[in-house]
Amino acid sequence: MAEKIDSDADYVRGEQTSETTIEAHAESSLEEKHLGEEEMPQRVSVDDNDEEIEENANSPPKENAVTQTVSSQSQKMTKSKTVIVMGALCLSVFLAALDMTIVSTALPVMATHFHATQSGYSWMASSYMLANASCTPFWGKLSDIFGRKPIILMSNVLFLVGSLICALSYSIAMNIAGRAIQGAAGGGLIVLANITVSDLFSVRERPMYYGLFGVTWAIAGALGPIIGGAFTTDVTWRWCFYLNLPVGGLSLTILTFFLSIHTPRTRILDGLAAIDWLGVLTCIGATLMFLFGLEFGGVNYPWASATVICLIVFGIVTYGVFYLIEWKVAKYPTIPMRLFKTRQNIVVFAVCFCHSCVFISGSYYMPLYFQSILLASPILSGVYTLPQVLSLSVVSAGTGFFIRKVGRYREAIWIGLAFMTLGYGLFIDLKPYKSWPRIIIYQLIAGAGVGPNFQSPLVALQANVHPSDMATATATFGFIRQIAAAIAMVIGGVIYQNVFAQQKPHLEAILGTSLTSQLPDSMAGGDTSLLKSLPTDQRDAVQSAMTFALSRAWIFYTAMGGVGLVLGFFIKHIELNKSHAIAKTGLEAQEKARKERIAAEKAAKEASSKAEA
Repeated sequence: MAEKIDSDADYVRGEQTSETTIEAHAESSLEEKHLGEEEMPQRVSVDDNDEEIEENANSPPKENAVTQTVSSQSQKMTKSKTVIVMGALCLSVFLAALDMTIVSTALPVMATHFHATQSGYSWMASSYMLANASCTPFWGKLSDIFGRKPIILMSNVLFLVGSLICALSYSIAMNIAGRAIQGAAGGGLIVLANITVSDLFSVRERPMYYGLFGVTWAIAGALGPIIGGAFTTDVTWRWCFYLNLPVGGLSLTILTFFLSIHTPRTRILDGLAAIDWLGVLTCIGATLMFLFGLEFGGVNYPWASATVICLIVFGIVTYGVFYLIEWKVAKYPTIPMRLFKTRQNIVVFAVCFCHSCVFISGSYYMPLYFQSILLASPILSGVYTLPQVLSLSVVSAGTGFFIRKVGRYREAIWIGLAFMTLGYGLFIDLKPYKSWPRIIIYQLIAGAGVGPNFQSPLVALQANVHPSDMATATATFGFIRQIAAAIAMVIGGVIYQNVFAQQKPHLEAILGTSLTSQLPDSMAGGDTSLLKSLPTDQRDAVQSAMTFALSRAWIFYTAMGGVGLVLGFFIKHIELNKSHAIAKTGLEAQEKARKERIAAEKAAKEASSKAEA
């Protein structure tokens, strides 16, 4: 019979009290037994016997860790405190998501203010996403070493610093630097919000709170262009960044005083020495090279140029080096390669990739359709996306409640991917004029499909990893989502540009060579002044050509949705327990978990050798 311990309720809330060590069945009743105190905190999680470990929502096969099964943290917090903490986390996610879109309508004005070149314009547009994607894996392991609360507070502070730099910027270089700081911190806000929820609530309850993050993301994506356009038109573009200061300050204050979660006493120098710096720098370098290649291709340099080819190839090669470092060198890897040992995790990551590819296309190309083809203003474009935002929000929240109620996530993944594929497939039928039934109904279907898969694949992943890997698994999930978004944007853009270029002879016959050659440069950044100045017949021809080119991009995204749907059927069901596995943080906990994994692997090899003999 496994040993049990008594853990003070305040300790579960993150207070520094008696340290505990137990091994427990996830379903067994807890007997209480004091084992004394330790100077440093340990990892607290759930551990099952080998025969039943696949049944447990929080225990991986053949891994023996320091464990404790407790009631969910939500039962330890009052409802009002839960609402306050979740409100602050949603504010953090809102700001990080908002800053991906709020400057889209302000960029032309900002570029004019700074007298930016085309290259400078591109850097202002992409610096946030580049920093966001490249730094995302780093935050998970950092929170394992220093604790969730200090790191989420640090990312909040960095985000506010980046926002202030952007708001006060007097040069384009200063603005780009501020956006990069914002992006790096924004990635931390999103990942750490997800990790914090996994620490506060059981795997059965998390979908409800992750659903709220999905709602927040959808609202931020819709409001970004509207708020940015309003500030740029009526006040100044600088308010796109000043806005973050009071809202982010409120979130920072609430989390400082109300977030009660275990925080280890990790000495700064020891913690910094334990970070997988070689892996972090290699991952950031690989991501930046790869994304720079995608960003420059067809814009700053031809796709066949040595610059683009070298960036993409060396980026991929550096990813290979990163893999070897994480597998063979890193003591505490940023992205543990054991996450990719099970089919379940690989399939979940693949579904995440496909979902992100499709979702980001709607966030980018639907506003492009409304503004460049239907000639709507940025503010009206945001209004036109409301059907998708509303359906996405309602279904995302509803899915969270559904999973919490029935304890099943596969059905939500399947239905969501099916509706997403159908909805984006219907986008192929969009017309070069305002067909409101199509615009509204197609978006409602697409939003209903996107919504369930903000949280469902993440729940499937967290249900299949050990609590000691919860933070790195969640960060890896976010990293794959960001990389998928970047790749999908580039592929969609290449398809759109190539198909539009194929229609050049037809357009030249109607517009003439001079006007046709001006169209691509004129419409860069959403400028539709040339298109609006054309006579009706010529404008109709251009809009039809653009709609046709965009439809071919929708075909690609529909295919990606279909691939995700097929992969979704390979996700297995794992019971989502209401018992909560608390993952404690700190260097001693990391070291103990590492030694236990080594011992488990050694025992497995010995057992295999005996079986063969």
